[in-house]
Amino acid sequence: MGISIKGRGSVEVAVKANEVILEGDLFIPEGSKSLVLFAHGSGSSRLSPRNRFVADELNKKGIGTLLFDLLTAQEEALDLETGYLRFDIPLLARRLEGATDWVFTNKNLADMSIGYFGASTGGGAALVAAAERPGRVKAVVSRGGRPDLAGESLAKVRCPTLLIVGGNDLPVIDLNKQAISLLRSEKKLVIISGATHLFEERGKLEEVAKVASAWFLKYLGEDKEK
Repeated sequence: MGISIKGRGSVEVAVKANEVILEGDLFIPEGSKSLVLFAHGSGSSRLSPRNRFVADELNKKGIGTLLFDLLTAQEEALDLETGYLRFDIPLLARRLEGATDWVFTNKNLADMSIGYFGASTGGGAALVAAAERPGRVKAVVSRGGRPDLAGESLAKVRCPTLLIVGGNDLPVIDLNKQAISLLRSEKKLVIISGATHLFEERGKLEEVAKVASAWFLKYLGEDKEK
C-alpha cells in the first residue's frame, strides 16, 4: 500500500481503523518526518475549524497532519440523536489506535515520528491510545481536553504530554490538574489567560498553535536547533 503525497498539499484518504473505514485529510509538507493525528472533541469532526487552524500552523512549521473522522457517517447520525458515542472514550481510542496502525502500513508514512493532538473528549482518547502504542507515539498535546477521562491509562502514558487549558475554563482546569498529577511521563500544563473552553477570544487559538507547535517540534524531531 502506498500514498504518494509528500509536498503535494492536502489529499483525502480512507483510513482503515480496525473494522471501519474513516474519512480523512492528510497533509505532509515537503521533507517532513513527523505526523500529528488529530482526535476531535465532543460533537465535532475532521472539519473542526479550530483543529484545522492548528493543523495549518503545524504544516507551516513542517509538521504533517492527519485530520480524520473518529466515527462513521452512520455513527455520526446516531450520535447527533443520542450524544453517546462522543463520550465513548474506549471506542474513540481504538479508532485512533487503528489509524496509527494504518499509518505504519503505508510505505510513505511508516518512517514518520507520530504525535497526537486531542481536543475535548478527544484529549482523553488520545492519552488512552498513547498508552496503548508506547513505542509509536512520541508526543501528545491536549487542547481544552478531558484527560481525566483516560482514567487508569494516565499512569501508563510514556510520551511527553502537554495539556493546554483556557484560563477562564475553571472546571476543566481542575480536571486537567487532577489528570496531570497522575501522569508519570514528562508533562506540562499551560493555562492561556483570558481564554474560555473553545479559545474563541481574539489571539487565543494562535497561542494554542504556538505552544503546540513548539512541543511537537521538540519531541517529534523537527526542531533543528535542539
